[in-house]
This record gives sequence, structure tokens and C-alpha cells, in this order.
Amino acid sequence: MEENLPSYRTTMKDVAKKAGVSTATVSRTLTSPDKVSPSARNKVMQAMNELGYSSTLNPRHQKSHDSGILLILVPDICDPFFHEIIRGIEVTAAAAGYLVLTGDCAHQNLQEVSFLDKILTRQIDGLLLLGSQVPVLSGLSYREQLPPLVMANEFSADLAFPTVHIDNLTAAFNAVSWLLDSGLKKIACITGPDTMSHCRYRRQGYIQALSRRNIPVEPRYLARGDFSFASGCDALTYLMQLPDPPDAIFCHNDRMALGVLHQAALMGIRVPEQLSVIGFDDIDAAQYSHPPLTTVTQPRFRIGCEAAALLIEIIQGKRVNGGSRLLEAGLTVRQSTVTPAR
Repeated sequence: MEENLPSYRTTMKDVAKKAGVSTATVSRTLTSPDKVSPSARNKVMQAMNELGYSSTLNPRHQKSHDSGILLILVPDICDPFFHEIIRGIEVTAAAAGYLVLTGDCAHQNLQEVSFLDKILTRQIDGLLLLGSQVPVLSGLSYREQLPPLVMANEFSADLAFPTVHIDNLTAAFNAVSWLLDSGLKKIACITGPDTMSHCRYRRQGYIQALSRRNIPVEPRYLARGDFSFASGCDALTYLMQLPDPPDAIFCHNDRMALGVLHQAALMGIRVPEQLSVIGFDDIDAAQYSHPPLTTVTQPRFRIGCEAAALLIEIIQGKRVNGGSRLLEAGLTVRQSTVTPAR
């Protein structure tokens, strides 16, 4: 069928026919999108997307460092985890003369034409993804439709884009090992969504730490969360109602861990005397909780800086193959865990 033809065989006439507009309208959409009505642009961009059409009509959009704009796509701009990453990107981009735009996946419709036409007509020089689950990319069937792209924070083997990230498996392994060194053996885990690759790695790190000490994994100790404060509260309620409740909890992010601390206070559970809690990310609120939260520390500002620097190198042709950069995480110990006896 026509829509399955590869992009190099698709013509502007094909796009016009698919969209039900004239070829002149397609041309204006590519060269001067502001002069085309939103309805017509939407039809053209959708047709280009479905046909895999990659425009070469507007050469100025194909040149490196022409628009001077980088676009960040964020899973949820309200999530405090992303603030430092974005700041790192902005600082590095500004130093290199680039302007940064931010698209919020949670609170904007990223399928809207304003985002798609910037990507498909190369009105941006590069794209930074702060998560692998970005709706706007699901409809882009051809990688050549994308500008230079770098992922920051989440590594996805399926997408195979250059990435700046930490070793989530090792970081989780070290956090759970810290609890085990404290003499705690009944350790639960509140996970994030399994659809996110870093959650799968953190879950595997938890399992490997227990296995290394010959401690069997208790399936009931694996509680599903969604990274929200409320899911941390709900998970603790579930875990403490078990016949043999845990004496420690490893959470896949800090917001769930803060929910655990809040719910523990409501239930009269003393932290860390009765329950040790470890989070992940070290967001600002972690140091101000009661008690202050022990957590895996991600170098979030540096992740942003490195991701922006890598993307700019790719845009400017200094790197043919972007590759990936692995940064080191740490463990910030505060008062939500007991201290190992060693």
C-alpha cells in the first residue's frame, strides 16, 4: 500500500493526495508553516508521518546549528526529579549558543502539529528525551525523520539512541546491600512501572542483592507503585498488613519513599527503629522529610550537562557515533535507615 512505501520513494504529490490538499499547501507547510492554517498543517504533517516522508525542500532546516534551538521532551514537568537535569541542559546549551524549548508530555498534547512540524521539518537542531515513553515518537515510523537525538536519564536498548545515564542495577544492588549490612533481612521493594527500563534494572538489582546473601525473594514483598507519593502510602499499608511485614523498604524513587514515611507516621511505625526506608534520586525534599531520607543519589545536573554536550557534539559533526555515557551514582545516608554494625 502507498503509505508503506519508504520515504525516499514518497513525493510531495503523494503527501498532498493523502492529506487532501494541494501540493502548494504541502510546500508552504514545509517552508513557511506559520502561513498555513492549523487544520491544513495538521493534515499535511499526519500524511507525512504516515507515509514516512522526509522533506529536503527546505535546506536551511537541514543544516547543523542553523535554528540554534534544542527541544527537551519531559515525561512530567511537575516531577521534581527532572528540574536539575533540565537546568544542566540549559546551562550547557546556553554556553554553546543554543536556546532550549521544553515540551511536557504529561500536560501538553505532544501530538499537536506545533511539535510535529518542528521535528519533521527540522526547525530544531536536536532533541533531548528525558524518558523513553514519549507519545510524539510513537507515530514516527522512520528514524530519518528525527533530528539528532540523545536520551538523558533512562537507557533503552530497544530504542538504541545515545544515552547519558547511571547504572541503575548496580545502584539498586548497593542500596539493598546497605540494608542487608545493617542486619535487616525482610526487605520489601516498591517498584515503579515495569514499562520503564530503569525500573526493571532497579528491580533486578534488588533481587541480585538478596540472592547474593542467599535470601529468597518473597513475592509479596514486591509492591507495585507508579512513582507517586500516594502509591508509596498505599504500598506501605499493604505491606504492613502482611502476616510477616518487612523491616525495611527499598523504593524506586523518592516520592514513593516520602509517601512511605508519611504513612508510617500515621500508622505509628517508628522510622528507622521499626522500619528502615531507602529512596532513589535524592530530590530536594529528601533532606527535609521526617526523618531525612536515605537515598540513591543521581548526578542529575551532570546528567543534563553531559546529555546537552553530547547532543551538541553530534549536531556539529564532532561525533559520528554518539555512543553513551555512564555516570556514577552514590548513596546519601540520612536518618531513615539504621547504621550497619561493621
